Amino acid sequence: MKELLITLVEALVDHPDQISVNQIVGEKSVILELRVAQEDMGKVIGKQGRIARAIRTLVKAAAAHEGKRVVVEIIH
Repeated sequence: MKELLITLVEALVDHPDQISVNQIVGEKSVILELRVAQEDMGKVIGKQGRIARAIRTLVKAAAAHEGKRVVVEIIH
């Protein structure tokens, strides 16, 4: 899931070298904390959060395929 998230976000941002994803694994779920450059935040979130919602949907679908639960948090 972490690699999928990085691949998706790399296509959106101007500074792909500043992407960092912290993965926190729990018993039944995984939390992915996404950090990007400050000037790329708008591109990752999108208008009214549409892009962020789409990213979360794709990652959750991939996780469901593996029988896991994933939460994507965008941190600035």
